[in-house]
Amino acid sequence: MHVTGTVPQPAPAPQETPAAPAAPGPVIGEPTEDPTGSTGRHARRFGLPVATALVMGNIIGGGIFLLPASVAPYGTVSLLAFGVLTVGAIALALVFGRLARRDPRTGGPYVYAREAFGDFAGFLAAWAYWITTWVSNAALAVAAVGYLDVLVPVNDHRWTACLAALVLQWLPALANFAGTRYVGAVQLVSTVLKFVPLLLVAVGGLFSFDSGNLGPFNASGGSAVGAVSASAGLLLFSYLGVESAAVSAGEVNNPRRNVGRATVIGTVGAALVYLLGTLSVFGTVAHDRLVESTAPFSDAVNAMFGGAWGGWAVALAALVSMTGCLNGWTLLSAQTPYAAAKDGLFPAAFARRRRGVPTVGVGVTVVLASLLTVYNYTSGSAKVFDVLVLVTTFTATVPYLLASAAQLFHLLSGRRELVSPGRLVRDLVVAGVAAAFSMWLVAGAGYAAVYQGVLFLFAGVVVYAVMAARRQRAARDAVTVTPEV
Repeated sequence: MHVTGTVPQPAPAPQETPAAPAAPGPVIGEPTEDPTGSTGRHARRFGLPVATALVMGNIIGGGIFLLPASVAPYGTVSLLAFGVLTVGAIALALVFGRLARRDPRTGGPYVYAREAFGDFAGFLAAWAYWITTWVSNAALAVAAVGYLDVLVPVNDHRWTACLAALVLQWLPALANFAGTRYVGAVQLVSTVLKFVPLLLVAVGGLFSFDSGNLGPFNASGGSAVGAVSASAGLLLFSYLGVESAAVSAGEVNNPRRNVGRATVIGTVGAALVYLLGTLSVFGTVAHDRLVESTAPFSDAVNAMFGGAWGGWAVALAALVSMTGCLNGWTLLSAQTPYAAAKDGLFPAAFARRRRGVPTVGVGVTVVLASLLTVYNYTSGSAKVFDVLVLVTTFTATVPYLLASAAQLFHLLSGRRELVSPGRLVRDLVVAGVAAAFSMWLVAGAGYAAVYQGVLFLFAGVVVYAVMAARRQRAARDAVTVTPEV
């Protein structure tokens, strides 16, 4: 099956050894060689099922379990935003699948942007994506605390909730330190378990659906277009992860074939669950109660069956889901810096790997996410989750837009004799939709999120200047010839 508008060409030789070979690797269960030179039983490649689970597990994480309450203040117009986001997310999935087939190395958007536009664009993609991952981890932990509170009261005191969020971040980090073998196992189990509450609400909620619970179509008080954009800014968080298989392409068996398939299958599956689940929550929980809810899926099950036992079961399953999502995102948070560090664009420490996992990247990421979590709890923000989500919305658009632009670049710069006109038109449309979708999300993020996100990006410019100067100095020293005495 053809997945690009141009005839696939071998990727240009990278400046340094690729993070993983382009040729098909061993199947799951066979040991792979660790970059440190050792072969261990803790490092494994991901096949199509685990790669798909990684995509679905990272997309269907904490976002869906809390976002129905976050977008409820905008009214049912947010369901329209969900539909638009689904189209954009599928377009991005197709773009990542095509780019991964062309260059199946670990790093995802970083690799694509650097190959197409050079080091600075690649660094911006890596830096913005790295920010997205660890800020997302903080947001996921905050969302998980809302469901933990259903089982064990922790939200009554700010520091108790903060401590719970920190524990939920560090447990997946420890699983990552144990090796990719355990990351894949946790991801597969948690992805399966999370579908229990989601399917229960998505299917069962349709039988308990009451249109009187929906509330007004546009409850924002502004225009419908503005409400769609604003709610989309929050809802994008629920689709972060569409690039998961591409970012971890070096750990995927036969990446040219499996990355694209896992990305599209995972995104379409997640989209169906999302749309049905959100619609069911809107129709089973009264609008005024949903706006204040910290565990909307638990409230939906309680409304469907009465009592509290159903809500407890859903809360437990939601915690498993979010822990699995944190497990996958923690791995992703280290993969892009690892790829950039191999090319000299991130500090060299990020290129260290043990048992198939970039351990320094995992450690730095979980520390930064923990500090951000503590800051947001101590700042007294009543909407910690929403603040964190909107920041990730902006930072995620940078690598998404650069990846879409890279695809457009490859399609438009291809030689005429190597281009199939039918596929070219199709792929240009898909890439154009993905690029427009990314630009639209910047507006939906809002001024505050763009302001904070730009500060994060500008800090990266300083880091790039330092790293670029060091690379140039090292290159100059390498070619300097010592004069003879």
